[in-house]
Amino acid sequence: MIVRSLQEANKSGRRVVSPDNNWESTRLLLKDDEMGFSFHITTIYAGADFQMHYQNHLEAVYCISGKGEVETLEDGKKHPIEPGTIYILDKHDRHILRAFEEMTMACVFNPPLNGKEVHNAEGAYELEADKIDE
Repeated sequence: MIVRSLQEANKSGRRVVSPDNNWESTRLLLKDDEMGFSFHITTIYAGADFQMHYQNHLEAVYCISGKGEVETLEDGKKHPIEPGTIYILDKHDRHILRAFEEMTMACVFNPPLNGKEVHNAEGAYELEADKIDE
């Protein structure tokens, strides 16, 4: 059994802040845990507006708090995000995430992340990023 607290993980190498200061993510479950997916609690800062395209991963995102929107770039549709909303990037969807206020999100990635991933120039995570330092 694996037991971790968000409070303790936030004080470790499991907390990653984006180089562009749009978000921070505490990675509670990673590839080395051998569960087949990773689980993160991510904060999207108020005013963030950035494009992503997870070419190597599928992601499900559940909004715990805050408000924003996700726009799918293929069709230009905008979907409101608020507490209780989940969006699922099941087709490696190119999208823009906008935070109208700070949002706390629970995120699941398949395949699992190693730990230190940040978005590359395409808005994706690489498959073989560095592992975290505990």
